[in-house]
Amino acid sequence: MNPYIGHASQLYGVEEHRLIGGKGDGMRLYQVNNGKGLELTISPDRCGDITRLRFKGQNMSYMTPAGYVAPAYYDNVGTQWLKSFTAGFLTTCGLDAVGSPCVDEGEAFPLHGTIGNIPSEHAYYYEEGDWLIVHTMTCDETIFGRKLRLVRDIKVSLTENKFVICDEIMNTGDKEEPFEILYHMNMGYPLLDEDSVIKIPAQTVTARDEHAQTDIENWMHMQKPTSGYQEMCYYHKFADKNGYASIYQPKLKMGLEMLFDAESLDGFVEWKMMGVRDYVLGLECGNCYPDGRDVMRKTGMLKFLQPGESQKYEVTICMIEK
Repeated sequence: MNPYIGHASQLYGVEEHRLIGGKGDGMRLYQVNNGKGLELTISPDRCGDITRLRFKGQNMSYMTPAGYVAPAYYDNVGTQWLKSFTAGFLTTCGLDAVGSPCVDEGEAFPLHGTIGNIPSEHAYYYEEGDWLIVHTMTCDETIFGRKLRLVRDIKVSLTENKFVICDEIMNTGDKEEPFEILYHMNMGYPLLDEDSVIKIPAQTVTARDEHAQTDIENWMHMQKPTSGYQEMCYYHKFADKNGYASIYQPKLKMGLEMLFDAESLDGFVEWKMMGVRDYVLGLECGNCYPDGRDVMRKTGMLKFLQPGESQKYEVTICMIEK
């Protein structure tokens, strides 16, 4: 024990809070502080997603005009998901579907699936060695239907300004299940503005549609908030398993980088949205593209889990300061 302090929270720790008022009323939040400038807000009532990310007092993430929205307000019809889209640093999309609303083999799926609007069954935190760990377990299980489970550990380093998202997706049912996941990570002001430097060392860059193709040569260049801006998405394909993306803000002399296995998370999406108040850059690794599960099935990109089978994913986020 440190003889200079009475309680570990003088230096670092996790505190649990509840929101009062508005659509977020009653939501549990874990405030994580590693004592070196890294602060995360984790929401166990939204499958353990990360709603806020700060580094040395600077905001790194984006929050939509919707703000905090409890799962009770979720509408799973079409694109109504947007009304409860907090964004934050991480919104998990899946597990039943990702991307555009679609009908796949007779079943209708809403925008980006349902997992991000499901409260965790179990949530707790603990310290282990040089890590603070927030553990959540979220069930997307129903009678006569799919039974998928997301077990998540968010490990925050006490020695470095980094954290690791460690997920295991499990098929707890008795039949083969398709599954998709997209780590919808959202960069916001002041980390993000027209001076931000974006690096994604992919082998190929493909525009999602004709609109994005018109400006593909500027995929890495941000701009000032623009009235009437229409989102642009780009798909980045890496040459090997070393998936990487970063954003750096020269005015702040800080940024962040993400590392992931680009073979298992083989669908990296850059979401460029330069609108007024809708000003966000998504750097999103996943095991699919956000074109709808029916399209992923047709292209052969759709993944499956056998009964009792599971799949693990890891995404590491490191703060940059120079």
